[in-house]
Amino acid sequence: MQILTKHGIDAKEVTLTPLSGGSISPVWKAGTTEGDYLVKIGEVPAMLEKEAEGLQAIASAEAIPVPHIYGSGTIGEEKAESLAYIVMSYVQGSEAPNTAERLGRGVAGLHARTTGRFGYGADNYIGRLSQPNAWTDNWVAFLRTHRLGHQLELAIAGGHMTGERRERMERLLDRLDQWIPTHPSPSLLHGDLWRGNWIVGPGGQPYLIDPAVYYGDAEMELAFTELFSGFPERFYEAYREVRPFDQQRYAERRPLYQLYYLLVHLNHFGESYGPAVDRVLARYAG
Repeated sequence: MQILTKHGIDAKEVTLTPLSGGSISPVWKAGTTEGDYLVKIGEVPAMLEKEAEGLQAIASAEAIPVPHIYGSGTIGEEKAESLAYIVMSYVQGSEAPNTAERLGRGVAGLHARTTGRFGYGADNYIGRLSQPNAWTDNWVAFLRTHRLGHQLELAIAGGHMTGERRERMERLLDRLDQWIPTHPSPSLLHGDLWRGNWIVGPGGQPYLIDPAVYYGDAEMELAFTELFSGFPERFYEAYREVRPFDQQRYAERRPLYQLYYLLVHLNHFGESYGPAVDRVLARYAG
């Protein structure tokens, strides 16, 4: 397999096995005489480039591991037919009694990586959708413009934001500073942390995958972990042991932070997520 050889891996004997979970980019396990690797293929080179950059950013925080990246690039001579790829280490293991605790402490350690502003400078993706990350000094302004506002624009274009829903959404954006702090600590966030984006490696060690990184309020990340469940209570206990926070204030704004991800799902999958969006809008802008 030329992709492996290009990055110094002996690929004379390769067994390719398709893996589940690659809903956007197909994923294969490449078994070789040197070991097992993971190969992800995508039609949009920028998406996999940003994924590789995000994994490297998380790795640089030295708080929680990610798969090792052996290389990325494109294949195919004709631009119209070229495909992007990433070659990573193949990570596999079984959960241990302390896996959830290690995950909580690892995510807390990731959030301890801070900078002076919100955003990331370079835009990236959340799923198939663009995610703008222009540096912004004010968290409310960043959330209003580059998160909720951007998804609002996509929802309008897709026909998912009309009538009362749109009116409530616009009122909510105007009032956002009533609930959201303007200057929380800008933490390095995975950005798309649901149950499908953490896996277990050898010894029960949790690994993060498929990021959409930026610097933002750590509570936004925690809010998403609670939206679709999949994170045991010990995860949150361990997180709070490392990074305590005001749980009452967090509970008051948690649905607002979850709204971003509900809008992402609305724009990805359609009206099945509309009622959940409406419930949040009714609560804050009814």
